[in-house]
Amino acid sequence: MAKIDEASAIPAEQVAMGDSKGGDRGSPPFGASKSVAFAQHRNKEAFPRFLAGMADEALSIIRRGTEEILVEEELIGKLKAGKPLRVKAGFDPTAPDLHLGHTVLLNKMRQLQELGHDILFLIGDFTGLIGDPSGRNETRPPLTREQVKENAITYERQVFKVLDPDKTRIVFNSTWMDKLSPVDLIKLAATHTVARMLERDDFHKRFTSNQPIAIHEFLYPLLQGYDSVAMEADIELGGTDQKFNLLMGRELQKHFGLKPQVIITLPLLPGTDGVKKMSKSLGNYIGVDETPAQIFGKVMSISDETMWLWYELISFKSLEDIKQMRDAVNDGMNPRDVKFRLGEELVARFHDATSAKLARDTFVAQFQKGQLPDDMPEIRVSVGDGGMPIANLIKATGLTESTSEAIRMLQQGAVRLDGEKIEDRNLIIKEKSTIILQVGKRRFAKVTIE
Repeated sequence: MAKIDEASAIPAEQVAMGDSKGGDRGSPPFGASKSVAFAQHRNKEAFPRFLAGMADEALSIIRRGTEEILVEEELIGKLKAGKPLRVKAGFDPTAPDLHLGHTVLLNKMRQLQELGHDILFLIGDFTGLIGDPSGRNETRPPLTREQVKENAITYERQVFKVLDPDKTRIVFNSTWMDKLSPVDLIKLAATHTVARMLERDDFHKRFTSNQPIAIHEFLYPLLQGYDSVAMEADIELGGTDQKFNLLMGRELQKHFGLKPQVIITLPLLPGTDGVKKMSKSLGNYIGVDETPAQIFGKVMSISDETMWLWYELISFKSLEDIKQMRDAVNDGMNPRDVKFRLGEELVARFHDATSAKLARDTFVAQFQKGQLPDDMPEIRVSVGDGGMPIANLIKATGLTESTSEAIRMLQQGAVRLDGEKIEDRNLIIKEKSTIILQVGKRRFAKVTIE
């Protein structure tokens, strides 16, 4: 199987900005500032020395918030070589929106971008048709090309809320995957054994518990690894649940005669519940496209412990600034005020500073001064002669996605009727009237009972 060259790996029609031909590895990096890129153009010997001289500082920045660097000695060598490195991170467009969990990787890409390296944002439009089995206890349902394409368009737009569009290449892996013949795929599959695949934790658990594993799921790590071959990646970023797939990239690069990529794994961002990783399917996420009020309100709902982890993983504040805030809280400062700062920072990042201030002021007015939102939805619900259990009513208003979620909110004391907390989850609503129903801190509805 021939290695796909850079020109076909990154075609002009699928590059966000910059020359798709790529040229030699000494061409101006998309991650460098204009002044640095210009300096390189004027003096090609000076720029490598500039990057090499930054190696120690760069390593310190890269280490922040990372779980593991494999192999760190190799990374140090690459940094000291003084060449712009090709940094890869892949995202399968299996859902239509990016959330804060994705920005853990995006933030690290932005740091590397600002250090002068070449950022390749890979949209896995081909691998998305398979579905990443990482962390899954069942086969992921396949998506159609139309679904993947639609989601990919959203990703392209949302990613530039973090990355610099003038210094980022958008790459689609269908560019080279569609060119692989059945023989090529068989040869790729022959590079690893089933026993090796079963070393992967999620596959091993499913195998030992007699849960089905489809043959095509074994192909996913191989295809993700082959992306690194096609892109000639020097560094690949991924969550801790991606370690097996990232290592596959190193092994396949060696197989095809390339220098192996350095792997940088980052922790999985806990969701708003502070327990499970952020996921749209779990409902514990904050989407980068959500409104300022939604982002700010959800940030204010997280625990203090989760707040500090978010600061480390997704805030742009320095470690020294975070330490000073921790010290201030230990000395008696209200952690709520520190959470305000995080909420404002995130709203400003995905919207603007004016929206961030307005979101904070609105939150304070609404929840600390007892005001109700002006745009509260008005809903009419028919409860019939026998009335309707409160959990069913909550579901009917759309304040929760399911009756079971409504029951959980009731058990947590997170439901209020006309400002009064509902203690009885078996309450039957019969009286024909108009009520204000509140679930959690941010969900309200004006409900007319018929």
